Amino acid sequence: MESVTLYRAPTTVADADAIADWLDARVDATVSVRDRFLASHGDSALAESFAEARVLSPYDRETGNTMLGIVRYEERALDSPERAGGVIYDGLAVQRALGDRLPDAERSLDHLHVPLLDRVVGTWGDHDGRWHKRVNVLGQSAVVSVPGLYEAPAKPEQYYKEQQKHALFGGGAPPREVLENEVEGEFLVEDDPRTTEAIKGYVLQAYHYLDTGEAFCDEETCRLHNPHRQPGVVTAQLREPEFCPRHAGRYRR
Repeated sequence: MESVTLYRAPTTVADADAIADWLDARVDATVSVRDRFLASHGDSALAESFAEARVLSPYDRETGNTMLGIVRYEERALDSPERAGGVIYDGLAVQRALGDRLPDAERSLDHLHVPLLDRVVGTWGDHDGRWHKRVNVLGQSAVVSVPGLYEAPAKPEQYYKEQQKHALFGGGAPPREVLENEVEGEFLVEDDPRTTEAIKGYVLQAYHYLDTGEAFCDEETCRLHNPHRQPGVVTAQLREPEFCPRHAGRYRR
Protein backbone atom coordinates (compact mmCIF):
# COMPACT_ATOMS: atom_id res chain seq x y z
CA MET A 1 0.00 0.00 0.00
CA GLU A 2 1.27 3.46 -0.90
CA SER A 3 -1.02 5.96 0.85
CA VAL A 4 -3.42 6.29 3.76
CA THR A 5 -5.69 9.30 4.19
CA LEU A 6 -7.51 9.93 7.47
CA TYR A 7 -10.42 12.34 7.74
CA ARG A 8 -11.07 14.35 10.89
CA ALA A 9 -14.20 14.08 13.04
CA PRO A 10 -14.18 17.52 14.70
CA THR A 11 -17.30 16.94 16.82
CA THR A 12 -15.49 14.10 18.61
CA VAL A 13 -12.43 14.03 20.85
CA ALA A 14 -10.55 11.76 18.44
CA ASP A 15 -7.35 13.50 17.31
CA ALA A 16 -6.85 12.45 13.68
CA ASP A 17 -3.43 14.09 13.49
CA ALA A 18 -2.13 12.16 16.50
CA ILE A 19 -3.55 8.94 15.07
CA ALA A 20 -1.87 9.66 11.73
CA ASP A 21 1.50 10.29 13.40
CA TRP A 22 1.23 6.99 15.28
CA LEU A 23 0.27 5.09 12.14
CA ASP A 24 2.95 6.77 10.04
CA ALA A 25 5.63 5.45 12.39
CA ARG A 26 4.41 1.87 11.92
CA VAL A 27 3.57 1.43 8.25
CA ASP A 28 5.43 1.93 4.99
CA ALA A 29 2.64 3.95 3.39
CA THR A 30 2.51 7.75 3.37
CA VAL A 31 -0.09 8.91 5.89
CA SER A 32 -1.96 12.20 5.53
CA VAL A 33 -4.93 13.91 7.18
CA ARG A 34 -7.80 15.82 5.62
CA ASP A 35 -10.77 17.66 7.03
CA ARG A 36 -14.12 16.02 7.71
CA PHE A 37 -15.17 13.76 4.82
CA LEU A 38 -18.87 14.52 5.16
CA ALA A 39 -18.21 18.26 4.96
CA SER A 40 -16.14 18.12 1.79
CA HIS A 41 -18.29 15.52 0.04
CA GLY A 42 -21.71 16.26 1.50
CA ASP A 43 -24.62 17.01 -0.82
CA SER A 44 -28.32 16.25 -1.10
CA ALA A 45 -27.55 12.87 -2.66
CA LEU A 46 -25.34 11.91 0.30
CA ALA A 47 -28.07 12.99 2.71
CA GLU A 48 -30.47 10.68 0.91
CA SER A 49 -27.91 7.87 1.07
CA PHE A 50 -27.75 8.26 4.85
CA ALA A 51 -31.54 8.27 5.01
CA GLU A 52 -31.59 5.03 3.02
CA ALA A 53 -29.00 3.51 5.38
CA ARG A 54 -30.97 4.17 8.56
CA VAL A 55 -31.64 1.10 10.67
CA LEU A 56 -35.36 1.09 11.42
CA SER A 57 -35.45 -1.71 13.99
CA PRO A 58 -32.79 -3.85 15.69
CA TYR A 59 -34.51 -6.95 14.30
CA ASP A 60 -35.46 -5.76 10.81
CA ARG A 61 -32.96 -6.33 8.00
CA GLU A 62 -34.61 -3.70 5.82
CA THR A 63 -33.27 -0.18 6.19
CA GLY A 64 -34.17 3.28 5.00
CA ASN A 65 -36.65 6.07 5.43
CA THR A 66 -36.47 8.61 2.62
CA MET A 67 -39.45 10.72 3.63
CA LEU A 68 -38.77 14.39 3.03
CA GLY A 69 -38.45 15.20 6.73
CA ILE A 70 -35.83 12.49 7.26
CA VAL A 71 -33.78 13.60 4.26
CA ARG A 72 -33.94 17.19 5.53
CA TYR A 73 -32.71 15.97 8.92
CA GLU A 74 -29.76 14.25 7.25
CA GLU A 75 -28.97 17.41 5.29
CA ARG A 76 -28.90 19.40 8.53
CA ALA A 77 -26.74 16.72 10.16
CA LEU A 78 -24.21 17.00 7.33
CA ASP A 79 -24.05 20.77 7.79
CA SER A 80 -24.19 20.75 11.60
CA PRO A 81 -22.94 17.35 12.82
CA GLU A 82 -23.32 18.30 16.47
CA ARG A 83 -27.09 18.06 15.92
CA ALA A 84 -26.96 14.42 14.78
CA GLY A 85 -27.40 11.45 17.06
CA GLY A 86 -29.63 8.63 18.18
CA VAL A 87 -29.56 6.84 14.82
CA ILE A 88 -27.81 3.65 13.71
CA TYR A 89 -26.78 3.33 10.07
CA ASP A 90 -26.02 0.30 7.95
CA GLY A 91 -22.22 0.42 7.96
CA LEU A 92 -21.84 -1.32 4.60
CA ALA A 93 -24.29 1.09 2.96
CA VAL A 94 -22.42 4.05 4.44
CA GLN A 95 -19.15 2.55 3.24
CA ARG A 96 -20.51 2.28 -0.31
CA ALA A 97 -21.86 5.83 -0.24
CA LEU A 98 -18.54 7.26 0.89
CA GLY A 99 -16.57 5.10 -1.53
CA ASP A 100 -18.67 6.38 -4.42
CA ARG A 101 -17.52 9.90 -3.56
CA LEU A 102 -13.80 9.24 -3.60
CA PRO A 103 -11.91 11.02 -6.38
CA ASP A 104 -11.46 8.73 -9.38
CA ALA A 105 -7.68 9.04 -9.13
CA GLU A 106 -7.72 7.88 -5.49
CA ARG A 107 -9.92 4.78 -5.65
CA SER A 108 -7.06 2.33 -6.04
CA LEU A 109 -6.57 -0.20 -3.26
CA ASP A 110 -3.07 1.27 -2.95
CA HIS A 111 -4.66 4.35 -1.36
CA LEU A 112 -6.72 3.63 1.75
CA HIS A 113 -9.26 6.22 2.90
CA VAL A 114 -10.33 6.18 6.55
CA PRO A 115 -13.10 8.63 7.45
CA LEU A 116 -13.49 9.01 11.21
CA LEU A 117 -17.24 9.37 11.65
CA ASP A 118 -19.41 10.88 14.35
CA ARG A 119 -22.22 8.47 13.41
CA VAL A 120 -23.06 5.05 14.87
CA VAL A 121 -22.85 2.24 12.33
CA GLY A 122 -23.77 -1.41 12.47
CA THR A 123 -23.83 -4.61 10.45
CA TRP A 124 -26.56 -7.23 10.18
CA GLY A 125 -25.96 -10.58 11.85
CA ASP A 126 -27.42 -13.45 9.86
CA HIS A 127 -26.61 -15.79 12.75
CA ASP A 128 -28.97 -14.09 15.20
CA GLY A 129 -31.19 -11.91 13.03
CA ARG A 130 -30.31 -8.52 14.48
CA TRP A 131 -28.14 -5.47 13.94
CA HIS A 132 -24.86 -5.11 15.80
CA LYS A 133 -23.12 -1.79 16.37
CA ARG A 134 -19.53 -1.68 15.12
CA VAL A 135 -16.43 0.41 15.75
CA ASN A 136 -15.15 -0.11 12.22
CA VAL A 137 -16.21 -1.49 8.86
CA LEU A 138 -13.18 -2.70 6.93
CA GLY A 139 -12.62 -2.19 3.23
CA GLN A 140 -12.29 0.79 0.90
CA SER A 141 -13.17 3.21 2.26
CA ALA A 142 -12.80 1.99 5.85
CA VAL A 143 -15.39 3.47 8.19
CA VAL A 144 -14.32 4.11 11.80
CA SER A 145 -17.13 5.17 14.12
CA VAL A 146 -15.95 7.18 17.12
CA PRO A 147 -19.24 6.82 19.06
CA GLY A 148 -19.15 3.15 18.14
CA LEU A 149 -16.08 2.85 20.36
CA TYR A 150 -18.29 3.63 23.36
CA GLU A 151 -21.48 1.91 22.25
CA ALA A 152 -20.57 -1.19 20.23
CA PRO A 153 -18.49 -3.28 22.68
CA ALA A 154 -20.70 -4.34 25.59
CA LYS A 155 -20.11 -2.77 28.99
CA PRO A 156 -19.79 -4.89 32.16
CA GLU A 157 -22.93 -6.88 32.97
CA GLN A 158 -23.43 -4.87 36.17
CA TYR A 159 -23.94 -1.75 34.05
CA TYR A 160 -27.06 -3.20 32.46
CA LYS A 161 -28.33 -4.59 35.76
CA GLU A 162 -28.07 -1.15 37.34
CA GLN A 163 -29.78 0.34 34.30
CA GLN A 164 -32.72 -2.05 34.71
CA LYS A 165 -32.88 -1.47 38.47
CA HIS A 166 -33.06 2.29 38.08
CA ALA A 167 -35.74 1.94 35.42
CA LEU A 168 -37.79 -0.39 37.66
CA PHE A 169 -37.67 1.71 40.82
CA GLY A 170 -37.11 5.17 39.42
CA GLY A 171 -39.61 5.22 36.60
CA GLY A 172 -37.00 5.47 33.89
CA ALA A 173 -33.36 4.99 32.99
CA PRO A 174 -30.99 7.37 34.79
CA PRO A 175 -28.50 9.59 32.95
CA ARG A 176 -25.63 7.60 31.48
CA GLU A 177 -23.15 9.49 33.67
CA VAL A 178 -24.84 8.20 36.83
CA LEU A 179 -24.47 4.59 35.77
CA GLU A 180 -20.88 5.07 34.70
CA ASN A 181 -20.01 6.43 38.14
CA GLU A 182 -21.82 3.64 39.97
CA VAL A 183 -20.53 0.63 38.05
CA GLU A 184 -17.08 -0.78 38.60
CA GLY A 185 -15.13 -2.19 35.70
CA GLU A 186 -13.08 -1.11 32.75
CA PHE A 187 -14.93 0.57 29.93
CA LEU A 188 -14.75 3.69 27.80
CA VAL A 189 -17.36 6.43 28.00
CA GLU A 190 -18.41 9.20 25.65
CA ASP A 191 -15.61 11.74 25.08
CA ASP A 192 -13.24 9.51 27.05
CA PRO A 193 -9.73 11.02 27.14
CA ARG A 194 -8.42 7.62 26.01
CA THR A 195 -10.42 7.76 22.77
CA THR A 196 -7.55 8.76 20.49
CA GLU A 197 -5.30 6.03 21.86
CA ALA A 198 -7.97 3.37 21.39
CA ILE A 199 -8.97 4.50 17.90
CA LYS A 200 -5.36 4.10 16.72
CA GLY A 201 -5.74 0.33 16.79
CA TYR A 202 -9.01 0.37 14.85
CA VAL A 203 -7.44 2.49 12.12
CA LEU A 204 -4.50 0.08 11.98
CA GLN A 205 -6.97 -2.79 11.59
CA ALA A 206 -8.29 -1.06 8.47
CA TYR A 207 -4.78 -0.72 7.07
CA HIS A 208 -3.86 -4.30 7.95
CA TYR A 209 -6.97 -5.70 6.29
CA LEU A 210 -6.48 -3.88 2.99
CA ASP A 211 -2.75 -4.60 2.97
CA THR A 212 -2.82 -8.28 3.95
CA GLY A 213 -6.41 -9.51 3.66
CA GLU A 214 -6.42 -10.52 7.34
CA ALA A 215 -9.38 -9.03 9.18
CA PHE A 216 -8.51 -9.35 12.87
CA CYS A 217 -6.13 -11.07 15.26
CA ASP A 218 -7.32 -13.72 17.72
CA GLU A 219 -4.82 -12.68 20.39
CA GLU A 220 -6.56 -10.60 23.06
CA THR A 221 -3.42 -8.55 23.77
CA CYS A 222 -2.98 -7.33 20.19
CA ARG A 223 -4.10 -4.01 18.70
CA LEU A 224 -5.53 -5.99 15.79
CA HIS A 225 -7.93 -7.87 18.07
CA ASN A 226 -11.63 -7.00 17.78
CA PRO A 227 -13.23 -7.65 21.19
CA HIS A 228 -16.97 -7.60 21.73
CA ARG A 229 -16.79 -6.32 25.30
CA GLN A 230 -15.38 -3.11 26.74
CA PRO A 231 -12.83 -4.74 29.08
CA GLY A 232 -11.40 -6.43 26.00
CA VAL A 233 -11.06 -3.06 24.27
CA VAL A 234 -9.08 -1.75 27.23
CA THR A 235 -6.82 -4.82 27.14
CA ALA A 236 -6.24 -4.74 23.38
CA GLN A 237 -5.87 -1.00 22.85
CA LEU A 238 -4.71 0.53 26.14
CA ARG A 239 -2.48 -2.08 27.77
CA GLU A 240 0.98 -3.45 27.08
CA PRO A 241 2.06 -5.20 24.98
CA GLU A 242 0.73 -3.38 21.94
CA PHE A 243 0.98 -6.41 19.68
CA CYS A 244 1.07 -10.17 19.80
CA PRO A 245 4.40 -11.78 18.83
CA ARG A 246 3.18 -12.45 15.28
CA HIS A 247 2.32 -8.81 14.57
CA ALA A 248 4.94 -7.11 16.75
CA GLY A 249 7.64 -7.58 14.15
CA ARG A 250 5.48 -5.90 11.54
CA TYR A 251 4.18 -2.91 13.49
CA ARG A 252 6.07 -2.34 16.72
CA ARG A 253 8.28 0.77 16.77
